[in-house]
Amino acid sequence: MNKKFYEATVNINSTPENIWKILTDAPGYSQWDNGVERVEGKISPGKTIKVYAKVSPGRAFPVKVTELCPDSKMVWSGGMPFGLFKGVRIFTLSTQVNGTITFKMREEFSGPMLSMIWSSMPDLGPSFEQFARGLKARAES
Repeated sequence: MNKKFYEATVNINSTPENIWKILTDAPGYSQWDNGVERVEGKISPGKTIKVYAKVSPGRAFPVKVTELCPDSKMVWSGGMPFGLFKGVRIFTLSTQVNGTITFKMREEFSGPMLSMIWSSMPDLGPSFEQFARGLKARAES
């Protein structure tokens, strides 16, 4: 199956608990990620949240929190019915030997309509980098 993805990685001088608190605070996203208008809902297992991104003003992207392992991993899934197009965003935190935390966010896109939709999607690379930088700044402040 064909897949395409975006990802961003950054090292953060903070604790996994602090970073996790920021990542799971839906109303707080717009305070540190200037690519997000707002996030509605509660970030918890099995819940659906709505992400409003500035790349598509006013449009809600509903995603389901499909996995949540406190202080280490979170997965959001969304897309079209019948798996025609799917996006899976994975957030991971891993502690390095020097005590810093490596944050990684990767979103994989798949499905039969991938090539058609991919060609019309904005380049999300810059917004992924912006998210990682914003999280780092927030966690280190």
